Amino acid sequence: MAISLTLLEYLEWEGVDYELLHHEPSYDSLHTAEAAHVSGDQLAKCVVLEDEKGYLMAVIPATHELELDTLNQQLHRNLQLANEKEVADLFEDCETGAVPPLPEAYGYEAIVDDSLSECDTIYMEAGDHRELVRISGDDFQFLTDDSPHGYFSHHL
Repeated sequence: MAISLTLLEYLEWEGVDYELLHHEPSYDSLHTAEAAHVSGDQLAKCVVLEDEKGYLMAVIPATHELELDTLNQQLHRNLQLANEKEVADLFEDCETGAVPPLPEAYGYEAIVDDSLSECDTIYMEAGDHRELVRISGDDFQFLTDDSPHGYFSHHL
């Protein structure tokens, strides 16, 4: 599958330089970082949430766990995890569990954990379980600049 068409078009539209990194298939973000030989602190993962207001993508490092109660308090919302079928329907050009953490590419809201702002390089799922996209930390900040930021996760 390689990079999702939506993500590819978005990166090219925004003029962001990227590199694709191939790795052995993996099905969770920590194993993906290990398989690709990259730091899990630099691998941005997406947790898809929902409530009565709609969907929200929480973007956190692979080495972190989402603090849903903290996020709900910060946003004054009652977010819950979206189910796999909903996520598959939202991201049709991605394999289940391989959602790129760039909300604007797909037209969804996001919130980005500030711990990612310390990274010089960011890696992310390309839309499948065999490829990562590598971009600069500055480009990631540029691409997520319109999204709210905060601290709402903790290191595993």
